[in-house]
Amino acid sequence: MKKIVHSVFGRDNFVRITLPILLVVVLAIIGWSSFRPANTNLSEDQAKTKAETFINNNLMQAGSKATIKDITEAYGLYKLNIDITTSVVESYMSKDGKLFFPQALDIDQLSGEQGSAAGSATAPAATVSTKNDKPVVELFVMSYCPYGTQIEKGILPVIKALGDKIDFQLKFVNYAMHGEKELQENLAQYCIQKEQNSKFQDYLNCFLASEDSASCLSSTGVNKSKLDSCVSITDKQYKITENFKNNVEFQGTYPSFNVEKADNVKYSVAGSPTLIINGEEISSNRDAASLLTTICSGFNNSPAECSTTLSSASPAPGFGTGTTASGTGTAECQ
Repeated sequence: MKKIVHSVFGRDNFVRITLPILLVVVLAIIGWSSFRPANTNLSEDQAKTKAETFINNNLMQAGSKATIKDITEAYGLYKLNIDITTSVVESYMSKDGKLFFPQALDIDQLSGEQGSAAGSATAPAATVSTKNDKPVVELFVMSYCPYGTQIEKGILPVIKALGDKIDFQLKFVNYAMHGEKELQENLAQYCIQKEQNSKFQDYLNCFLASEDSASCLSSTGVNKSKLDSCVSITDKQYKITENFKNNVEFQGTYPSFNVEKADNVKYSVAGSPTLIINGEEISSNRDAASLLTTICSGFNNSPAECSTTLSSASPAPGFGTGTTASGTGTAECQ
């Protein structure tokens, strides 16, 4: 559903064309809802059933199923919290069940993001106050979080440029918002980095571009037998799959991923991505040039590699090789 919603409500087109129209429509519906006869309304159970049927028949991809987690009244409409397997989204429906609004926009947040995007070209790079001879860079992500993949695409050229001048560690948030596939991909990436580190950057570059784990394992020469053994041992040690299947240790509606729980607690990690440099949480732009500048500010004495010229184009969120105009990098999965 998200892919459909994003294609319909692209930000530039939405703000320029659709937003004024939608505001008029919503205000008209709210007014009409307030004065029309009550007997034209659906009950909450009827509205839930109708919305669920509509979403699954028209908006979900084949093999995926959405469920309405709860339904309440808000602004003269029915407010729906919809579990689409990868996340929970908030939508609205008119009380008579005739109009469905797949997305609500926070006016204050949207205005702030537009302002950030406008100023992103001149935004200064973040600076690390704690210095080190060999900076320790820890990046916490969820493997299918679009904003985690965004910063990963930006930081990989930095890791390549700096090499062993830094201690880079990709780590995982201790809960997964994108279903069982994320738990399994987290395990795979954890094990490749741990036991076949020379293959890790190539694998991650491939996966971030294609979202095809099986093909990337093959093309980058990852030892599948060794990987499967590590995944099995780690899975059993931390009860990842067992807890998921038994609905144990969930954080709200999300399954736990406790492989690096201690570090999550240590840094109070609350979402993907979370960037820690020399023990300090840093909010950096997500393009390679900005990340290089930020990480290099964590050296006692910057090496020559810090002068490497890298792209200042911000990678687009999600998978693929595209870029985006906004590079301030404030959005996250949490």
